[in-house]
Formats: sequence, C-alpha cells, structure tokens
Amino acid sequence: MWTVRAVRLDDLDKLETLIHSATRGLTTLQLSREQILDRIEQSVFAFSRHGRSTKDEPYVLVLADDESDELVGTSTIYAKTGGFQPFYSYRLVTKEHHSNSLGVSHRRQSLVMNREHDGPTEIGSLFLRGTYRGQGQGRWLSLSRFAVIAARRTRFADRVIAEMRGTADADGRVPFWDAVSGRFIPVDFATADAMSTVSKEFIEALMPEHPIYLDLLPQSVRDSIGKVHEETKPAVAMLLAQGFTMTDEVDIFDAGPVLNCTTDAIDAVQRSHLHSVLRIVNSEPEAQGQQRMIVSSDHCGFTSILKTLADDKLILTFAEAALLGVDIGSNCRLTPVDQ
Repeated sequence: MWTVRAVRLDDLDKLETLIHSATRGLTTLQLSREQILDRIEQSVFAFSRHGRSTKDEPYVLVLADDESDELVGTSTIYAKTGGFQPFYSYRLVTKEHHSNSLGVSHRRQSLVMNREHDGPTEIGSLFLRGTYRGQGQGRWLSLSRFAVIAARRTRFADRVIAEMRGTADADGRVPFWDAVSGRFIPVDFATADAMSTVSKEFIEALMPEHPIYLDLLPQSVRDSIGKVHEETKPAVAMLLAQGFTMTDEVDIFDAGPVLNCTTDAIDAVQRSHLHSVLRIVNSEPEAQGQQRMIVSSDHCGFTSILKTLADDKLILTFAEAALLGVDIGSNCRLTPVDQ
C-alpha cells in the first residue's frame, strides 16, 4: 500500500538513492549524504516535538510503498525562511524617469535585492520518479504538505511561498545565471543553488548591493525573468488553483517566479478537517462517492493514505487503520485532493 509519510532515520539510504536520481535542474536536491542525514534528523525532530511555536526547521515527506519500503517521491515544507540567514530574492521594481529638456520619458525596470529575516513558510524540493507521474501521486505528495500545515497551524508562518524553477536551455544552461548571478558567484549554477539550501553566507558576501538594470541585459535574458521551466508549469497551475498568486519577486539564481498565498487562504488548508473513523472492515467497501481525500494521522509524525470516500463516511480497512495507527472513533484529518 502506498503512503505519504514523514521521513524516518532508516530512510537515509533509500532517500539518497531517490534524490540522486533527480535531474541536475532540481538543484535543491543535489545534496551530499551528510546533508541529507542532517535534513532527515531535523525533520524527525520537527515532527516529534510538541511545542507550538514556529521554528526554522524542515518537514520532509516521502511517498513510500509500505510493503517494500521503496521511496519514489519526496517533498518538503520549510517552516520559516529567514532568521539568522535571511531569505533572499530579487524584487522587480519599475520607475518612470522624465527629462524636461529632452522632452522624453522612460520606464526603467530593475532587480533589487530583497532580504527578509522574518520570512514566510516555504514549500519546495518536490520530486517524483518519472514512471509514477501522471497518476495523481504527485498531487497527493504536494497537497500532503498542506495537510501537515493544517494539523500544526501554529508551527508555520501566516504566509506560504513557493520558488518555482526558472527557465533553462535545452543543454541545461540557465540564461539568467550566466548573464547575472554567475558573474558574481564564481561556481556553477547547480553548486550555488544547492549550497543555498544549506548556507546563504556566500550570497551576502558575493552578490552586488546595487540594483541590476534590465536595460543592460540581453533581450533573451530579460524575457526569461519570471518565467518557469516547461516541466514546472503543472506545479504552477496546481498552486494557482489552490489560491497562490504571482508576486513581483523572482529567484536570485534562475529568476523563476515566487508564488505566494496567505496560509489560511490556501484551498487545501481551508477545506482540511478532522473526521472520526466510523468503521474498520476486512475489505475495501465500494465507494459510492467520487470525493478523493488524503486521510492522515499524526501517528509516527505524519502518515497518510489516498482514499475515495462515500458521503464523507470514513470507513477504513484493518490494513489502513494499522498504517494510520487509528481505531474506531479516532480522529483522522481529511484533505480534499480535487477542487
């Protein structure tokens, strides 16, 4: 049976294998074994602690086959950006300039470095093996993050952002990096982007303080600002349907857009609710309804299954109840998959 659950310490080998199968374009997953272990340990602590306050910690989810323990997908919630190391982005600023003597006006756009110390929650690091895409697994893996947020609302900020992957050439080169950021940070794009998930010290040390004027950039680079990679378009569409909107911010490395939504306005968070288990049966009952739900519990941090419920009646099989760690009368969280 498939589950989306909190990562465990004994997932290290399998998670390392999974994320190293990701394309180099997914640079937030290009981590060393030591960095992966550190992220797992932080996540295990985050899911196990009882405090209600928001802290700078990752919540790592994995899509797993409960029988074989194979991992085929992962996603992460970063509870709070900023803090000791600020959250960096470029803000697109437009100003009107006018010369009386020449009688001309000019609209000038620039990218201004934005630093946010008391930043929002961020969702990211979503990856699903290609053979499992297009079957609803990716949507389950993505929306499960909102089930986690709804269940632990005080642990997360009042705003959630998502930095979307920017455009890249057919050979994997990133136009914005080559023309702008890579001129100041003398390493390759993948190295810088991956390191930024561990330490952002080099951004403050190496990136320029002054605005970047778009008039000085090639048109092809200007056209890439705020645009997403072709493979990222479905993820953007899903987040927009959840209530996210485009902002005037872009990623400082690939100029991909930053999406934003008030946490309590996210559709899946709003519609997520607790429901008690009505019955536990030997075999799956025939579902009369068409409402697909993520059914989750906080047993072992977070465990969820995907079910089609009939009239919002929560009937589980014994196998499902065992996975979720629940019994008749126990509360589970239901998060709609479809809108």
